[in-house]
Amino acid sequence: MLQIEKLNKTFNPGTPVANHALKDVSLLLKRGDYVTVIGGNGAGKSTLLSSAAGTFLPDSGSVRIDEINVTNLPEHKRAAYLGRVFQDPMRGTAANMNIEENLALAYRRGKQRGLRWYITTAERKVYRERLATLGLGLETRLGDKAGLLSGGQRQALTLLMATLHEPKLLLLDEHTAALDPKTAPKVLEIGDQIIEKYNLTTMMVTHNMRDAIRHGNRLIMMSAGRIVLDISGEEKQQLTVKDLIAKFSEVSGEEFAGDQALLG
Repeated sequence: MLQIEKLNKTFNPGTPVANHALKDVSLLLKRGDYVTVIGGNGAGKSTLLSSAAGTFLPDSGSVRIDEINVTNLPEHKRAAYLGRVFQDPMRGTAANMNIEENLALAYRRGKQRGLRWYITTAERKVYRERLATLGLGLETRLGDKAGLLSGGQRQALTLLMATLHEPKLLLLDEHTAALDPKTAPKVLEIGDQIIEKYNLTTMMVTHNMRDAIRHGNRLIMMSAGRIVLDISGEEKQQLTVKDLIAKFSEVSGEEFAGDQALLG
């Protein structure tokens, strides 16, 4: 579903602050893979995810989604294949629009629209049914402004909006990092349920080692712009934070640095 081949990206090339963020990175995600991506600051995690999203174009290499070459497609055109949830809960919804209006924007994405703004009874039924699956009571609050919701509620709503049309690829960009410790696990649980129900191919970037181990069927660790670990199957199921740190040290020759990952 996602095929990245020999991807390279350097920011500020030819300057003293040049950053070779991705170095010949290749990655293959099969349909239904749920991959967590972990690494220290500057490892290349977010750059890898952004390369799939089309936030920037690579210096070299290629990106394919469902065998479609999207390497040179800008972000807004690539969005037809993607669902994305950002770290900031405020980025995924329009604060001054109510819940059903936000859902309508997501539901009608890619469809031809006229000048009339009207939410049908059938659409409203779909919104209520999908909101009810979140278990947050939002199905009774369709008229509430999104800006009145808590960060966790907005992030759950964003997850729902990103998956209304079952995207070919779901990108979760540290989407629980800004949430409090009680809310973050609930949003992760909601995400797991949606991903499993619709068998969505997913890439989740996280700073939290425990979350990276606990969620998904495959774990990737990055360092200095490269993938240094790729763990799946039974090996991932048996993995502990201590094991992961040891494996990282073994393959990279250095200690893993990242308090947030260790303490999360």
